[in-house]
Amino acid sequence: MTDIAEYERRISFALERIARGVETLTAGGGVSISESLVVEVPEDDASAAQIAELRDALEAERTANAQLSERVRAIREKQETTLSTMEKRLAQATRSYEGAQVELARLKRANADLAEANRALIEAGNDLAPHLINRALQAELESLRAARAAEVAELGDILDSIEPLIEAQEQMGAGDHA
Repeated sequence: MTDIAEYERRISFALERIARGVETLTAGGGVSISESLVVEVPEDDASAAQIAELRDALEAERTANAQLSERVRAIREKQETTLSTMEKRLAQATRSYEGAQVELARLKRANADLAEANRALIEAGNDLAPHLINRALQAELESLRAARAAEVAELGDILDSIEPLIEAQEQMGAGDHA
């Protein structure tokens, strides 16, 4: 990540230098940019070689700049993709958590009702009324249903977390056969 910051700093600095040079050229007394870029070069071989060397260096810098820009773009795309994936996973985990909380609350209510029904049966002693037995059985049945619903929700979460691993394994297996 520090390389990208360094590249961005270098590119910004180069662009600032270019802008200052253009401002200097245009402020230099009514000379247009195209006229100011015309440079008279002596005819000796050393100057021609030096100009060719400078042009090669300029082209190399342009190529490096283009490569750095492409790398920065690719890294940003990767970060955006990763961020999007993480946000989706967080949303899914939040939904799973909320569903588990609902099932847990249902289970707690059912168990509290079952405990109350059992307490009523105990207090009734030998004088068991059919409605107390019926209430205790209904509370126990609801408690079992809530426990099963909580287990199903937990298994769903486990399957959801295993599914990407299975898909990755299948893709790796398919790549081996290709």
